[in-house]
Amino acid sequence: MRRLEQRYEGKAKRVYATADPERFIIEYKDDATAFNARKRGVIAGKGALNNAVASAMFELLEAAGVPTHYLARLSPCEQLVKALSIIPLEVVVRNRAAGSFARRYGVAEGLALNPTVIEWCLKSDALGDPPLNDAAAVALGLASPELLAAMFELASGVNDLLREHLLDRGLELIDFKLEFGTSPEGGLVLADEISPDTCRLWDRETGEKLDKDRFRQDLGGVEAAYREVYRRLVSADSPF
Repeated sequence: MRRLEQRYEGKAKRVYATADPERFIIEYKDDATAFNARKRGVIAGKGALNNAVASAMFELLEAAGVPTHYLARLSPCEQLVKALSIIPLEVVVRNRAAGSFARRYGVAEGLALNPTVIEWCLKSDALGDPPLNDAAAVALGLASPELLAAMFELASGVNDLLREHLLDRGLELIDFKLEFGTSPEGGLVLADEISPDTCRLWDRETGEKLDKDRFRQDLGGVEAAYREVYRRLVSADSPF
């Protein structure tokens, strides 16, 4: 399927129309941003690595019965996806305290969270993606109570599936961001991506960070970390 005009460009991806109005092509970029794009850079090969990892994770979730927008990986950096109406909320799932959560509440990074915390954030770089509670999300017309409940349930299920899969491959899922959309029929569908850009992933044994925090925190070895996640999750001959 051939891509047509560009419909949208975000920090990490471009979205293109196709001849089918119900299908889009997503191109993953090597561009890297942090802190709502106040920090910018390039991670060599990131687009292809994230595309491969996200494709593998979507295929895993689809096989488990989770509806996703993913249809096929078309090329090293391109995916074919279903057209959705994106819900303007980011869903952040936190298994351990890290990043803004740890700073917000003054707790140590790595603190286990029981129960798992699921947060809503408004999708707005200009406002810094502020957290919302259920009442605010409903009052602002962003989602209905029923939709929030469905997103919470689906995000919880995705977390359970991914945590087990990643632990089997030596990775601990610290936290991650999800986005959802609705299909033309009104069904709730997982969108965006699942990759080292959107997940905090630590080595299960050493605690080494293997995600975009290496870029955020100037830890070095960013490309190597992304390749290691790819090796564990995509490369069939990786020993564990």
